[in-house]
Amino acid sequence: MAEARGGISILAFEPRHAAAFAALNIAWLERFFAIEDKDREQLDDAKPRILDKGGAILIAEDETGAAIGCVALVPHGDAEVELAKMAVAESAQGRGVGRQLMDAALALAREMGCRSVYLESNHVLVPAVTL
Repeated sequence: MAEARGGISILAFEPRHAAAFAALNIAWLERFFAIEDKDREQLDDAKPRILDKGGAILIAEDETGAAIGCVALVPHGDAEVELAKMAVAESAQGRGVGRQLMDAALALAREMGCRSVYLESNHVLVPAVTL
């Protein structure tokens, strides 16, 4: 699933992305909130907590292959996923990475047969609410 736009590729999660997935999310969680046990479980054990349950994780890489963003689709019920754990590295913000991740996540949700995608957010996360 490598689609490149503006030097940014959106890829399906691979084990090599585990540390970046955790680091990208920890950075924004610590900046705006506190890391909760549920967050830590999903970040430390993405495979059993998200992927093995029928979910997906997408990673945005820049032209050098560095992970600069991520998003997860976490299954909740029949044909419903939560858009979760979306993060873009501060150094990559303003380049359209979030929009590319959102577009790719929605396309993947359709491919997965989902009828509903929802996002829980907080009003302080203006970019998330705007997307």
